[in-house]
Amino acid sequence: MNTRPKKRSLTLRGHRTSVSLEDDFWSAFREIADIKGTPINALAAQIDEDRGADCGLASAIRLFVLEHYRKKP
Repeated sequence: MNTRPKKRSLTLRGHRTSVSLEDDFWSAFREIADIKGTPINALAAQIDEDRGADCGLASAIRLFVLEHYRKKP
């Protein structure tokens, strides 16, 4: 497992941004987007809208991935 986060580029509502995520979280995030049939940028924008002001986007994505896999049977 690569424990060092890497910068990943996203486009949220027409604006470029980046998040620092570990390879495993990024892969899981992409997998979830594929399962949902949602473009990764659209899923990131949804997470961005839903997160609280006290939570960064990278952390919100990690929590989203964690929640997804916790709900799996």
